[in-house]
Amino acid sequence: MRAQLVKFLSDGAFHSGTELGKKLGITRAAVCKNIHRLKQLGLDVHSVTGRGYKLDQPLFVLDKKRILKFMGASAPTDLRDRLYIIDQVDSTNRFLSERVSQVESVRGVFCLAEMQRAGRGRRGRAWVATPYSNLMLSMAWEFPGGPGMVTGLSLAAGVAVRRALEEYGVSDAMLKWPNDVLWNGRKLAGLLVEVQGEAAGPTRVILGVGVNARINRNDAGRIDQPWVDMRDILGKTIDRNRLAALVIRHLLSTFQTFSEKGFAPFRKPWQSHHYYQGRRVRLIQGDGEYTGTVEGINDDGGLMIRHAKARKVYHSGEISLRSAG
Repeated sequence: MRAQLVKFLSDGAFHSGTELGKKLGITRAAVCKNIHRLKQLGLDVHSVTGRGYKLDQPLFVLDKKRILKFMGASAPTDLRDRLYIIDQVDSTNRFLSERVSQVESVRGVFCLAEMQRAGRGRRGRAWVATPYSNLMLSMAWEFPGGPGMVTGLSLAAGVAVRRALEEYGVSDAMLKWPNDVLWNGRKLAGLLVEVQGEAAGPTRVILGVGVNARINRNDAGRIDQPWVDMRDILGKTIDRNRLAALVIRHLLSTFQTFSEKGFAPFRKPWQSHHYYQGRRVRLIQGDGEYTGTVEGINDDGGLMIRHAKARKVYHSGEISLRSAG
């Protein structure tokens, strides 16, 4: 019911309670109740006596047919059966992990959700995203070798997401080690890689991607770091179906190349778009804080920092990176 109501309101025009009730097969009182629920979820719905209800801004409801249409010939023939779009979930990563747990071979299964109750970012942080307004996507892929085979994968995936954003029209997006996409130093997208497997393989990876397409004012107050969304950058409503198609296409291409050649093809493009390349940074590691200059990444995707006396390589999960000024 809620998803259908959002779909009717998605054009940004006024719709009377009577009209919506007829379309949904419910009473005007029930429409009012559902509108109230949408407001509680974070959608900006305006109510005007005599005119009805309208969203503050139009939005694009996720639609599998439109995503596949945008992908065109680049869409695998069976992607329709490997692409899940759901209205609400605790976590797209968790949903996908459970869905593919009994599947023998997994190479590109996707889940997109309109809202997450327990979306997670790096270091256990909550991922804040206004419902029906952002891109929350997870992808599952199985590699034949052990976990060591996927070293650097989160960085390669970051390259894919940056390329997708650039193709949509977001210029000057940069990468922050190990798994963020920035614009003008503010967070635009984040990635989270979860690895499952034995030492001898195979290894299954669940990749979570969150892109800020549009964050409303209330949700903005819950974000504890500098951020930006695509609506602010481009000055227009974001077609999330086109965005999803671009992200999926670039991720499929990236994971296929990574399966065949590893991280090597992605080291140079990642480093060329690293926001902190050559800069002085502060590294927060546990209770300690260190200062150094970023010298790039090594063949495994480790971050190389030049300190006063020596160069040290850091790996994902070990540190938090900040500008030194």
